[in-house]
Amino acid sequence: MDIKNKLLEGIGHPNSLTMFRISAVPILIVLMLSPSKWCGFFAAIVFCVAAVTDYLDGYVARRFGLVSSLGKIMDPLADKLLVSSAFIMLIPHDRVPAWIICVIIGRELAVTGLRNVISEQGEDVSASNLGKWKTGFQIAAIIPLLLHYEYFGIDFHAIGYVLLWAALVITVWSGVDYFVRFRKLLTY
Repeated sequence: MDIKNKLLEGIGHPNSLTMFRISAVPILIVLMLSPSKWCGFFAAIVFCVAAVTDYLDGYVARRFGLVSSLGKIMDPLADKLLVSSAFIMLIPHDRVPAWIICVIIGRELAVTGLRNVISEQGEDVSASNLGKWKTGFQIAAIIPLLLHYEYFGIDFHAIGYVLLWAALVITVWSGVDYFVRFRKLLTY
């Protein structure tokens, strides 16, 4: 058995990993219905595992030539579902300001629309490095915000809040960057 088959057997096809990420969203939502320390802890674990699949599915797809049309559409959708759901579920527990989440999700929707226009024009819609940083900071903010409580004397909420502000700045910056780079495609 070659390395490709062993790897695929061990972690699964990239599209399966994407679907796993989508299936993790309802679990995350149910866990976040309670503000308890344990629910937040398990929600953080579910989120971390799902977030790791974001890296793995892209790596496996590119490394072994398994990029598919389904994957190109579903992978960014799965990311947005996971991140948006986590952010939204933090609002009722007063762990994040709603306006920040509105800005972040608004940017995601606007850039998704722009990427559809870009795709129709036959242009490359791959995430930019800035877009990858944006996703990284969003994920990095969500994990400690889900944990929320102190563990081992570490104030996870404070860490998450600082990372949330960094994620907000990078999210807006990357959104502006997309629209500036592709403004020529937005003419009437």
